[in-house]
Amino acid sequence: MSSADEILDIVDENDVVVGRSPRGRAYAEGLRHRCVFVRARDAEGRTFVHRRTAEKLVFPSLYDMFVGGVVGAGEAYDDAALREAEEELGVSGLPRPEFLFKFLYDGGAAGSWWSAVYEVRCDLPVRPQVEEVAWHEFLPEEEIERRLSVWEWVPDGLAAYERLREHRTAG
Repeated sequence: MSSADEILDIVDENDVVVGRSPRGRAYAEGLRHRCVFVRARDAEGRTFVHRRTAEKLVFPSLYDMFVGGVVGAGEAYDDAALREAEEELGVSGLPRPEFLFKFLYDGGAAGSWWSAVYEVRCDLPVRPQVEEVAWHEFLPEEEIERRLSVWEWVPDGLAAYERLREHRTAG
Protein backbone atom coordinates (compact mmCIF):
# COMPACT_ATOMS: atom_id res chain seq x y z
CA MET A 1 0.00 0.00 0.00
CA SER A 2 1.38 3.41 -0.93
CA SER A 3 1.31 6.28 1.55
CA ALA A 4 -1.40 7.93 -0.60
CA ASP A 5 -3.65 4.91 0.07
CA GLU A 6 -3.23 5.00 3.87
CA ILE A 7 -6.63 5.59 5.50
CA LEU A 8 -6.96 8.62 7.78
CA ASP A 9 -9.67 9.81 10.14
CA ILE A 10 -11.20 13.06 8.91
CA VAL A 11 -12.02 15.38 11.82
CA ASP A 12 -13.94 18.58 12.43
CA GLU A 13 -12.77 21.84 14.05
CA ASN A 14 -13.15 20.18 17.47
CA ASP A 15 -11.03 17.13 16.51
CA VAL A 16 -14.09 14.86 16.41
CA VAL A 17 -13.99 12.12 13.75
CA VAL A 18 -16.53 12.80 11.00
CA GLY A 19 -15.33 10.32 8.35
CA ARG A 20 -12.41 8.48 6.77
CA SER A 21 -10.43 9.04 3.61
CA PRO A 22 -7.34 7.79 1.80
CA ARG A 23 -4.39 10.08 2.55
CA GLY A 24 -3.95 11.15 -1.08
CA ARG A 25 -7.58 12.31 -1.30
CA ALA A 26 -7.39 14.01 2.11
CA TYR A 27 -4.36 16.01 0.92
CA ALA A 28 -5.81 16.77 -2.52
CA GLU A 29 -9.13 17.99 -1.09
CA GLY A 30 -7.69 19.66 1.99
CA LEU A 31 -9.66 17.44 4.39
CA ARG A 32 -8.88 18.07 8.06
CA HIS A 33 -6.98 15.16 9.63
CA ARG A 34 -4.58 14.46 12.50
CA CYS A 35 -0.79 14.69 12.70
CA VAL A 36 1.89 14.24 15.33
CA PHE A 37 5.09 16.26 15.76
CA VAL A 38 7.82 14.75 17.93
CA ARG A 39 10.86 16.72 19.00
CA ALA A 40 13.64 14.15 19.46
CA ARG A 41 16.51 15.24 21.69
CA ASP A 42 19.75 13.45 22.47
CA ALA A 43 21.51 13.10 25.84
CA GLU A 44 23.11 16.54 25.35
CA GLY A 45 19.73 18.18 24.72
CA ARG A 46 20.34 18.73 21.02
CA THR A 47 17.36 18.44 18.66
CA PHE A 48 17.17 16.06 15.70
CA VAL A 49 16.89 18.22 12.57
CA HIS A 50 16.51 16.81 9.09
CA ARG A 51 15.88 17.70 5.48
CA ARG A 52 13.02 15.85 3.83
CA THR A 53 13.64 13.97 0.60
CA ALA A 54 12.57 15.47 -2.72
CA GLU A 55 10.08 12.58 -3.15
CA LYS A 56 7.95 13.45 -0.10
CA LEU A 57 4.23 13.96 -0.82
CA VAL A 58 4.14 17.24 1.10
CA PHE A 59 6.89 19.78 1.73
CA PRO A 60 9.60 17.99 -0.31
CA SER A 61 13.23 19.01 0.35
CA LEU A 62 12.36 21.29 3.27
CA TYR A 63 13.94 21.21 6.72
CA ASP A 64 12.13 20.08 9.87
CA MET A 65 12.97 20.05 13.59
CA PHE A 66 10.33 17.41 14.29
CA VAL A 67 9.79 13.82 13.24
CA GLY A 68 6.24 12.63 12.86
CA GLY A 69 3.44 12.35 10.40
CA VAL A 70 -0.19 11.52 10.00
CA VAL A 71 -2.25 9.62 12.54
CA GLY A 72 -3.83 6.56 10.94
CA ALA A 73 -7.57 5.85 11.07
CA GLY A 74 -8.49 4.63 14.55
CA GLU A 75 -4.97 5.26 15.88
CA ALA A 76 -4.37 7.23 19.10
CA TYR A 77 -2.13 10.30 18.95
CA ASP A 78 0.22 8.75 21.56
CA ASP A 79 0.62 5.55 19.54
CA ALA A 80 1.20 7.49 16.31
CA ALA A 81 3.86 9.63 18.03
CA LEU A 82 5.86 6.58 19.12
CA ARG A 83 5.40 4.78 15.78
CA GLU A 84 6.38 7.79 13.69
CA ALA A 85 9.38 8.68 15.88
CA GLU A 86 10.76 5.15 15.71
CA GLU A 87 10.11 4.89 11.96
CA GLU A 88 11.68 8.22 11.04
CA LEU A 89 14.64 7.91 13.41
CA GLY A 90 15.19 4.28 12.40
CA VAL A 91 15.25 3.01 15.97
CA SER A 92 13.21 0.71 18.19
CA GLY A 93 12.76 0.83 21.93
CA LEU A 94 12.27 4.57 22.35
CA PRO A 95 10.54 5.67 25.53
CA ARG A 96 6.95 6.80 24.97
CA PRO A 97 7.03 10.45 23.78
CA GLU A 98 5.71 12.99 26.27
CA PHE A 99 2.61 14.86 25.09
CA LEU A 100 3.06 18.65 25.37
CA PHE A 101 0.07 20.29 23.65
CA LYS A 102 -2.22 20.20 20.62
CA PHE A 103 -3.21 22.91 18.15
CA LEU A 104 -5.15 23.28 14.91
CA TYR A 105 -2.71 24.14 12.12
CA ASP A 106 -4.12 26.13 9.22
CA GLY A 107 -2.15 25.65 6.03
CA GLY A 108 -4.44 27.81 3.90
CA ALA A 109 -4.99 26.16 0.53
CA ALA A 110 -3.11 23.06 1.77
CA GLY A 111 -5.82 22.47 4.37
CA SER A 112 -5.67 22.21 8.13
CA TRP A 113 -4.81 19.46 10.56
CA TRP A 114 -4.90 18.86 14.28
CA SER A 115 -1.30 18.76 15.43
CA ALA A 116 -0.24 17.03 18.64
CA VAL A 117 3.25 18.03 19.78
CA TYR A 118 5.48 15.67 21.77
CA GLU A 119 9.03 15.38 23.01
CA VAL A 120 11.19 12.27 23.38
CA ARG A 121 14.77 11.58 24.42
CA CYS A 122 16.68 9.46 21.93
CA ASP A 123 19.96 8.05 23.19
CA LEU A 124 20.03 5.38 20.47
CA PRO A 125 22.09 5.64 17.29
CA VAL A 126 19.67 6.91 14.63
CA ARG A 127 19.30 5.38 11.16
CA PRO A 128 16.70 7.59 9.44
CA GLN A 129 14.67 6.17 6.57
CA VAL A 130 16.40 7.08 3.31
CA GLU A 131 12.97 7.49 1.66
CA GLU A 132 12.06 10.16 4.23
CA VAL A 133 15.30 11.88 5.25
CA ALA A 134 17.94 13.31 2.88
CA TRP A 135 20.15 14.81 5.65
CA HIS A 136 20.10 14.84 9.46
CA GLU A 137 22.01 16.08 12.48
CA PHE A 138 21.39 16.70 16.18
CA LEU A 139 21.71 20.49 16.57
CA PRO A 140 21.84 22.70 19.66
CA GLU A 141 18.96 25.15 20.14
CA GLU A 142 21.15 28.16 19.31
CA GLU A 143 22.03 26.64 15.92
CA ILE A 144 18.36 25.99 15.12
CA GLU A 145 17.53 29.60 16.04
CA ARG A 146 20.35 30.82 13.72
CA ARG A 147 19.04 28.66 10.86
CA LEU A 148 15.36 29.70 11.17
CA SER A 149 15.73 32.57 8.71
CA VAL A 150 18.31 30.83 6.50
CA TRP A 151 16.86 27.38 5.75
CA GLU A 152 13.45 26.72 4.23
CA TRP A 153 11.42 24.94 6.93
CA VAL A 154 8.20 22.96 6.63
CA PRO A 155 5.49 25.49 7.54
CA ASP A 156 3.59 23.23 9.94
CA GLY A 157 6.79 22.26 11.77
CA LEU A 158 7.75 25.93 12.03
CA ALA A 159 4.30 26.71 13.48
CA ALA A 160 4.72 23.85 15.98
CA TYR A 161 8.20 25.13 16.91
CA GLU A 162 6.91 28.67 17.51
CA ARG A 163 4.12 27.29 19.71
CA LEU A 164 6.66 25.11 21.54
CA ARG A 165 8.72 28.22 22.37
CA GLU A 166 5.54 29.92 23.69
CA HIS A 167 4.64 26.74 25.63
CA ARG A 168 8.06 26.65 27.31
CA THR A 169 7.90 30.37 28.13
CA ALA A 170 4.42 30.07 29.63
CA GLY A 171 5.05 26.84 31.41
